[in-house]
Amino acid sequence: MHKNFHHQVKVYYEDTDAGGVVYYANYLKYIERARSEALSKIGLSNTQIKNKFGALIIVKSCNIEYKKSAHLEDELNIVSHIISLKKTSLIMKQLIMHEKELITDAEVHLVFVNNEGKPEKIPNEIIENFMPYVKNEIKT
Repeated sequence: MHKNFHHQVKVYYEDTDAGGVVYYANYLKYIERARSEALSKIGLSNTQIKNKFGALIIVKSCNIEYKKSAHLEDELNIVSHIISLKKTSLIMKQLIMHEKELITDAEVHLVFVNNEGKPEKIPNEIIENFMPYVKNEIKT
């Protein structure tokens, strides 16, 4: 059984349109914040990855499905885990929930790249720290 990362977000006025509905692009910001917090949970940050490994984790693609709308002052829970882990990349499943209702379902393809933007092998230290959050087996 895998673990999930959890990140809480409150919807503020600035996140919504005139009707109090969350603007679609803000869901991308919410899941980005959740990924940053997931790194923190395993003892890393984007800055540490850049400084220690000379690399970045970038978004290659994102498939997002909006199921329901979130609204002003909703308390959202972003639930994340890894569904695929390869040599240079991973796919993270990220669900945005309001109470027990699914609001947004996203799959984000992330790539570990060096300073020149070329894919690079994910360091074992990072893979080992992510392993409890991997749902499926590692793919090579």
